[in-house]
Amino acid sequence: MKKTLNDLTIEEKLRLICGKDCWNTCDLDGKLPSVRVTDASMGVRMPVDPEQWGGDRPSVSYPSLQMLCNTWNTGITREYAECVADDCLDYGADILLGPGVNIKRNPLCGRNFEYFSEDPYLAGVMAREYVNGLQSEGAGACVKHFCCNNEETNRLQQSSEVDERTLREIYYKPFEIACEAKPVSLMSSYNRINGVYGSEYRKGYDILRNEYGFDGLIMSDWDAVRNRTKAAKAGCDLEMPYHPEHYEALVADYRAGRITEAEIDLCAQRVLDLVDRCKKLQTGKKRKHALEERIGFTQKVAEEGIVLLKNDGVLPLKKGQSLSMCGWFARPCAYARKRPELTCGGGSGKVERLTPMFDMLEILQREHGGAVTYEPAFSENGVDSAFMIPGNAIMNAAVSEVNLVFAGTGAGIECEGGDRRSMSLESDAQVRTILETAAVNRNTVVILFAGAPIDMSEWIDEVAAVVYVGFPGERGGEALANVLTGKVNPSGKLSETFPLSYEDTPSAQCYRDCNVTRYEEGLNVGYRYYDTFGEPVLFPFGHGLSYSEFEYKNISLKKTGAGLEVGFEIENTSDVSGKEIAQVYVRAMSSYVYRPYKELKGFAKTFVKAGEKERVTVRLDRRAFEYWSVADDGWKIEDGVYEIIVAASCSDERLSAKIQIKDGVITVL
Repeated sequence: MKKTLNDLTIEEKLRLICGKDCWNTCDLDGKLPSVRVTDASMGVRMPVDPEQWGGDRPSVSYPSLQMLCNTWNTGITREYAECVADDCLDYGADILLGPGVNIKRNPLCGRNFEYFSEDPYLAGVMAREYVNGLQSEGAGACVKHFCCNNEETNRLQQSSEVDERTLREIYYKPFEIACEAKPVSLMSSYNRINGVYGSEYRKGYDILRNEYGFDGLIMSDWDAVRNRTKAAKAGCDLEMPYHPEHYEALVADYRAGRITEAEIDLCAQRVLDLVDRCKKLQTGKKRKHALEERIGFTQKVAEEGIVLLKNDGVLPLKKGQSLSMCGWFARPCAYARKRPELTCGGGSGKVERLTPMFDMLEILQREHGGAVTYEPAFSENGVDSAFMIPGNAIMNAAVSEVNLVFAGTGAGIECEGGDRRSMSLESDAQVRTILETAAVNRNTVVILFAGAPIDMSEWIDEVAAVVYVGFPGERGGEALANVLTGKVNPSGKLSETFPLSYEDTPSAQCYRDCNVTRYEEGLNVGYRYYDTFGEPVLFPFGHGLSYSEFEYKNISLKKTGAGLEVGFEIENTSDVSGKEIAQVYVRAMSSYVYRPYKELKGFAKTFVKAGEKERVTVRLDRRAFEYWSVADDGWKIEDGVYEIIVAASCSDERLSAKIQIKDGVITVL
């Protein structure tokens, strides 16, 4: 029978809102069930001991959320979350601490591999589908981190200074969309927002509850609470993990009248509701996917999330071609300590994988059919010159038909708790290997394992192809081999901009010191900045190549109630069947307030057979045309002309048409 507040003493209510240990809510000595939570961003990270941070049980290692978002596939996102929910059931976890929806404002953020996108609409839609999939299969979601946790440097103190309109349109927006799926919980951020700690951010919490319809529990990030009383009064329902000194201070504050029983009841009731909701989610649930199916599914995600950034015709590989391979990232399985951290990010989201690390030498020798040679060329960290064997790698490249260089970053560089030092590979040895092997073989392909943009300015013009793998999970090697050999037609597209250099990013020019980061770029985050000001980039938002060729034709606009239906055709003019991601942007052409040049408001991923065409429909609701009016303190649609742009990437506009809005009524022009 469900417990109510009337069944609890004030002492029990005070104890209930402070957690039990590192990973469980308090059960009041067996009086009610506890809720077990587990870390996540690449699968389930479940420590064996609830009192300890580490000592993780092995679990399915999935492609990172950054790579999942590069699929632009809402169906795969939902299935991904269903598989993770099965893992939660296997490990006894009630709540998965994810997904992470923080905006990729700065390409150096150490946790960007854990987040979806620089675009709030794309991040929100993918998060909504993730939450729907996860909770439909019995695991509760905890959407994180609210909000403006966009860097790791001094994250425990740093204040993100952001204006109200930018908060509404950029940083709140993914949470707003995710709340449509009714997540059972949400996590605060470590940092301050305009001077107020995330755990004490009453203004933001009120917006979540009163405007976005969030009816779940708000918990702190781990060790993010400085003052339990202030956090509780603001609406942070649960502190995690348990800190006896915080609990004792809370009790003392209650006795001194600094917090009322009514305020405590609000938090305690939400903990009770969370327990009840989590148990109901699991009622009657069975594993939808067997363990082997989940492991196999990681390959499907990776195959759709790998992005072909550049290709001068060298890919797909031709059967029987001689290949030279170099780079430790090709064989993370082959060294004494094994190196899973070469192909994943680090921190709380890092998963102890179930299967052995892949070996691209073995896979390509088996799948490709031609002669394949391999040399490490550089050490595991790419820095120690004592391990470099550039001569052999260069010699092999010179006598092979295609040269494959496997490079990247990994958990030693991309990790929670710190930011990257630069956008480069942070290894002169890796760059030298690319340049020196490319100098003797024009058919050089660079294969990148990384969770964020890489500065390629030193070598991009010297190589024939670049394949952005990301952090691909259990079956990443098999997925990569299938893309390289053409068994799988690449269909991933970038969910963030790859700038030419870090100095070109708008966030790089903004004020920051040890305590404060000013979001001076406002709405001009990612492609909104480059697009509006005509700044060149290395690879634009939404970019990704295919082995197919697609043409866009015959745009049509149709009013549907208060919204708009955008229709168009995609024709595959090649002899290779493939999937194309079409993006729909809205441009306000006659605005009296500032608007970025265009903004993503819809997308669709469509399979088109070779030589055939498909009709695609994308629906836009009224929110696609709104902006946050600071003057009116609310969402507003301006009268004026709007251009609807259908594009293959942010910088590859294919079709357009116009509408006019007057007094809220849409007229197709």
